[in-house]
Amino acid sequence: MKYSNVASSITESRTLQVTSLIKKLKAEGHNVLTFSAGEPDFPTPKFICDAGIQAIEKGITKYTNAEGSPELIKAIVEKFKNENNINYEPAEIVVSSGAKNSLYNALFALCNPGDEVILQSPYWVSYIEMIKLVSAVPVILPTSFETGFKLTVEQIEAAITPKTKAILLNSPSNPSGAVYTEEELRNIADLVKNRDIFIVTDEIYEKLIYDGASHFSIASIPEIRDKVVTINGMSKSFSMTGWRIGYLGTNKELAILIKNFQSHAVSHPSTISMAASVAALKMDPSVVEGMREQFEKRRNFLFDALSEINGLKLFKPTGAFYLFFDVSNFYGKEYNGFKVEDSTSFCSYVLNEGKIGIVPGEAFGDDNCVRMSFAYSEADLSEGVKRLKEALNKLK
Repeated sequence: MKYSNVASSITESRTLQVTSLIKKLKAEGHNVLTFSAGEPDFPTPKFICDAGIQAIEKGITKYTNAEGSPELIKAIVEKFKNENNINYEPAEIVVSSGAKNSLYNALFALCNPGDEVILQSPYWVSYIEMIKLVSAVPVILPTSFETGFKLTVEQIEAAITPKTKAILLNSPSNPSGAVYTEEELRNIADLVKNRDIFIVTDEIYEKLIYDGASHFSIASIPEIRDKVVTINGMSKSFSMTGWRIGYLGTNKELAILIKNFQSHAVSHPSTISMAASVAALKMDPSVVEGMREQFEKRRNFLFDALSEINGLKLFKPTGAFYLFFDVSNFYGKEYNGFKVEDSTSFCSYVLNEGKIGIVPGEAFGDDNCVRMSFAYSEADLSEGVKRLKEALNKLK
């Protein structure tokens, strides 16, 4: 039987694929340390959980508006205003079942078949598949250690064609942890302000920034505000990955299209999760700051530990909770009949020989690198680096 060509062209998320393999090895009794997942290891703060429980006890378990509950939309409007200097109206906000859902909804509402979406590599694993799902065309521009894993205005301008519909930005970035400065984003804004091009900006890691750097939202620039879709969510900053709440802000016309689509696709997000998210957005910021400080400490620890392994080329991230580093010096080497030839075989080797799980850079569009999350305890990170070093020392 012939199935959908679009659906048939989509591959499974590589990060979830690696996680599944690690779980299988663990179930077989192997002592595997995993550094592949993109989620904080901290529990969801108790008062957020309590808000969810209270929602159930109060009977907040029925249908609500397709765009999200009025209470959460009000809290998001205040969040955008106070933290990002963006004055969205309630009608310009749509809440969805996770930032991933918000991203897909935005691309669906923006793109026609054959439209082009400019993005950088390395990129988050789902971007390419989402663009393909809406029958648009990804235009991938390479970045590197030398460019700080960030696009330049010159690169973007050279890639613009009459078919360009949107530029997809991610700051802080998954997998590299790169953070665009205000100046860099203003330069990109200048590039599109007189063009019929949207910017879709994924800001899910905005609260996880280090070294005293700060986050800047490109939609706060008045001249391009209505050409921007700002994506955010609860999963990373509030350790609410399983609660599945994301949201976006954009102009009213596009927000209506997204809301209408969502009303037929999923109805609306979970009312219980939305009630908990209201509590999260209103909580004392010191809770999130405490997690951010722990992540920065772990980043420094892992970066220093990996720096002691000869052959690795490291990039110190300014945001998110990953190290994305070059392992290509080990390509062509082998041990016990296993030859490392690319990022996928590298990860297979260290998983089988060192019992540590990391994600191949091929999944992010850079086959020279791998991604290792530091959303784990220092004890696990220390043991992971030890196992990695021992496995790599065996390669000849």
